[in-house]
Amino acid sequence: MIDPKVLRTDPDRIRRSQEARGESVELVDELVAADEARRASIVAFETLRAEQKSLGKEVARAKGDDKAKLLERTKALSSEAKAAEAGVGEAEERFTTLMKQVGNLVLDDVPRGGEDDGVVLETVGAPRDFAAEGFAPRDHLELGQLLGAIDMERGAKISGSRFYVLTGVGAQLEISLLNLAMQKAAEWGFTPMIPPALVKPSAMEGTGFLGQAAQDVYHLPADDLYLVGTSEVALAAYHSDEILDELPKQYVAYSPCFRREAGAHGRDTRGIFRVHWFDKVEMFVHCDPADAEDWHQKLLAYEKEFLQALEIPFQVLDVASGDLGLSAARKFDCYAWLPTQERYREVTSTSNCTDFQARRLGIRGRFEDGVRPIATLNGTLCAMTRIIIMLLENHQQADGSVRVPEALRPYLGGREALQPLG
Repeated sequence: MIDPKVLRTDPDRIRRSQEARGESVELVDELVAADEARRASIVAFETLRAEQKSLGKEVARAKGDDKAKLLERTKALSSEAKAAEAGVGEAEERFTTLMKQVGNLVLDDVPRGGEDDGVVLETVGAPRDFAAEGFAPRDHLELGQLLGAIDMERGAKISGSRFYVLTGVGAQLEISLLNLAMQKAAEWGFTPMIPPALVKPSAMEGTGFLGQAAQDVYHLPADDLYLVGTSEVALAAYHSDEILDELPKQYVAYSPCFRREAGAHGRDTRGIFRVHWFDKVEMFVHCDPADAEDWHQKLLAYEKEFLQALEIPFQVLDVASGDLGLSAARKFDCYAWLPTQERYREVTSTSNCTDFQARRLGIRGRFEDGVRPIATLNGTLCAMTRIIIMLLENHQQADGSVRVPEALRPYLGGREALQPLG
């Protein structure tokens, strides 16, 4: 949720942000009117309450007819005050409902545009020339089947389309990635966490996942709980309604993630690139808002370091304003090279959510100038299925084996390559 003070002092800033997102600018006018109505209703109620208190003192001193008249006025005033109080509640509810529809304020230097307008900031590593090596690359599913690592048919038998089973070396590969990611994160000062994958509506709403992203969320109506699409939700809500005396707080979590992929019908249906469930290692930071942009650069640097350790070529993208999630003021994505598609595909992202989520979740910090909302940031370190795809395709050999990057070998028993089944 944005700071209500900005609405009163600089509504044009919110209008510019909404326009940059491709969202309703008229909503800001509705908000301004709702805020004025809310404050007017509060003044009206408080005026009546003050009159009630004053009248109560007069009644205590009055006698006879004067007292009867004052008591009659007191009765009428009580009804008026109740109506005014109800009006305050209605005005507050409308204002809050509208405020929750407004996305975080887009930072000024974010590129403007939609999904295709992100700016490539850098390219790290060079894609292999498979033609020069004398063979055509196999895609990750063919490689996964040769290695006995991926079973799509039985995944669909168990759970339906867009589900899979990692088998044998595939399961070992995920565990090795988990161990490498957690060790790296610990070296960077993150506290390891394994949070719940089921969360309350307040956690989902507080992190901004019940707005534009609601169609991708799995809900369990009987329990009124949600399956998370990222452990960002649990890590953000971990400190909800708290005042933090020590900042920053750095957490890294391993958790399953569930997504309907409702807006992706017919896209990436082969293999494990776009699935309904996958495991992920996610970094999360609670910090002083003044340090948020520095932390954003740190999280991006950690993601880059991890991809470089896995020897995967990638690009860094500054995501355009119209492609930001509700909570993000700025987002950087890393796109890894996918040989069989001859293009870069998204594998990680990191978002600076400024104080947006903290306001919704009631997370504040104790600072020299008082108690106020903190900032939150998130960053994907390893989305397992997509990183497995990139490892298989980028490190494959002509005989169907897959070279293991040096950084991963200690977690795979020292193996230098994954061999096809006999």
